[in-house]
Amino acid sequence: MHVKQLFDLTGKVAIVTGGGRGLGEQIAKGFAEAGANVVVCSRNEEACKEVSEELKNIGVESLALKCDVTKREDVQRVVQETKEKFGRIDILVNNSGASWGAPAEEMPLEAWQKVMNVNVTGTFLMSQEVGKIMLEQNSGKIINIASIAGIQGTNPNHLNAVGYSASKGAVLSFTRDLAVKWGSRGVNVNAIAPGFFPTKMSKDVIAQSEKELLEVTPLKKFGSDNDLKGAALFLAAPASDYVTGATIVVDGGASIM
Repeated sequence: MHVKQLFDLTGKVAIVTGGGRGLGEQIAKGFAEAGANVVVCSRNEEACKEVSEELKNIGVESLALKCDVTKREDVQRVVQETKEKFGRIDILVNNSGASWGAPAEEMPLEAWQKVMNVNVTGTFLMSQEVGKIMLEQNSGKIINIASIAGIQGTNPNHLNAVGYSASKGAVLSFTRDLAVKWGSRGVNVNAIAPGFFPTKMSKDVIAQSEKELLEVTPLKKFGSDNDLKGAALFLAAPASDYVTGATIVVDGGASIM
């Protein structure tokens, strides 16, 4: 296979949760640029519609669907509509996420539960429903968006969100175990652990600690609008057919300091 074919998604069908903004939008556009038809979904339907129109202008087909990943009925509807429209699902990106900043000793239980429900339960529910189709196809790529906060402890002066860190660690464990469970049935399951990218969720943290964060980042810069595209494309494309249970860290080297 020619190297360009290894990174070609022409005709593939992808679902990107949280695809209406931030890292999800970046990944959705990368997939579309590689030829995939992309379904973007989140609780913010209008944002998804805007992204979907941009994807259509690239030259692929796209759907924008409202979805709360913590609600099984929403997840089932998204999967059903995608299957009805395209006939298959080849790629799933579990990107929808939530966070809550508070010292561990003051973290409200309801805040902890919200973060866990979105980041962990939502990843499970979407993987389960899409996985049923992928297992029937005997093929599929699942990409879970974790965080370097799930790999290491974080300085509370920079990020004081123990629920978020715990949830992303759970996503990484989920990734490894599901990769074992479904590998022999044709489904690859991998994760990406981003560092600090200027998104709606992280902008306040970056604004508060920009100098300190850059000091502990070897590349001395934050992630850009293009820095996640390559890693996501690799894990979605034939180039990663022999990769499963892996985590690609995209953080400018911050996690090695």
